[in-house]
Amino acid sequence: MEEVLHPDYSACRRTSGPVGRTLVDVTRFETTAVESRFREGLVLPFLVLVSIAVTVVRWPGGVVLPAVALPLFVLVSITAVGVLLPWRWLTGRRLLVAMTAYMLLGALLLPLAHATTAVLLPYSAAATAGGVLVSRKAATWLAAAGALVAACATLVVGHLAPATPQWPWWIALTVGLPVYGGIANRARLDALRNARRAAEEALRASESEAREAALLERGRIAREIHDVLGHSLSGIALQLDMADALRGNGCDEEAAAAVRRARALAVDSISETRRAVHALRESTLPLPETLGRLAEHNAVDFAIDGEVAPVGVEAAHTVVRVAQEALTNTAKHAPGAPRTLRLAFVDDRVTLTVHNGPATAERGGEPAGGTGVGLVGMRERAALLGGTLKAEPAQDGGWTVELELPR
Repeated sequence: MEEVLHPDYSACRRTSGPVGRTLVDVTRFETTAVESRFREGLVLPFLVLVSIAVTVVRWPGGVVLPAVALPLFVLVSITAVGVLLPWRWLTGRRLLVAMTAYMLLGALLLPLAHATTAVLLPYSAAATAGGVLVSRKAATWLAAAGALVAACATLVVGHLAPATPQWPWWIALTVGLPVYGGIANRARLDALRNARRAAEEALRASESEAREAALLERGRIAREIHDVLGHSLSGIALQLDMADALRGNGCDEEAAAAVRRARALAVDSISETRRAVHALRESTLPLPETLGRLAEHNAVDFAIDGEVAPVGVEAAHTVVRVAQEALTNTAKHAPGAPRTLRLAFVDDRVTLTVHNGPATAERGGEPAGGTGVGLVGMRERAALLGGTLKAEPAQDGGWTVELELPR
């Protein structure tokens, strides 16, 4: 009988509600628990104090053997107040000893003051034992012992004072019955507390899921910004650098053409931004047409293998972004190299291959700066959709990027 104190009995009467108050269920559980704590923490002590006060006022009326009843009544009153009030030091074995004294002294007082309100004290002791002792076995045995003591005390007092009316001894056995009410009430409080904890955990889980979804969405938006703006701005910067170099060499017509290409890229970036917003809203993306326009703007050979089949929004969006990133990297790191863009449909998968040969011109400045975010973003996109991305040198001295995704 190491642990007989209900671990959260005092806490359930003193603590405030759960931290998470945004769920309706949490609030409902909290309100019910507060009402239960009110009944447990105020009503029962109030009834006990009233019974003690009424008995004091009417003393010694209705009392048998006052010389014996008085010290018993004083001791029972002290233990009742000590047990029912939420003293922090009254825990564990101290509580068990106090409850034992409360139950047995109240049972002894029963036949001596059965005509007064003090008769409520042993019944209150049994109910309190069922509510504060975590061990049901300990509470039941204590109530049974109290009932047995009350019955025996009734027989003894009836023998010592035969002229005084007494309860039948078997009625005194009912002293222990309220213990089952206390146990049931404690079980109900436990159920409310567990339900409240479950609601709090559900709230924390939903908040964690919301934070995770927000982080995923931030990552997705970051990839969109990099893919759309990074590709477009890099291309515009390259064309403007080329125009500047051509103008410095006296090639005005070629420089003007480079400026026009830069403008075309700027206009195209606006369209790509609109398509990105469109994809974020779960609309469809015409994959072959989009790649065809991308190849046309970048002067890249484009081919389609297999029968064109529908591709999911996320998969199509990823294919376009990888194509943009690969072409941008090719323009920066292999200027003048021949480039090809190939889209293949095989079974339930779609494959994009971007290949460039060795550079045929000298590398100039890198206006966009290499951060490594592009390659990481491409691999992240492929992994999120259950696909793979390979970027490796080709046999002809160039570079090949291959993306394979489920449709």
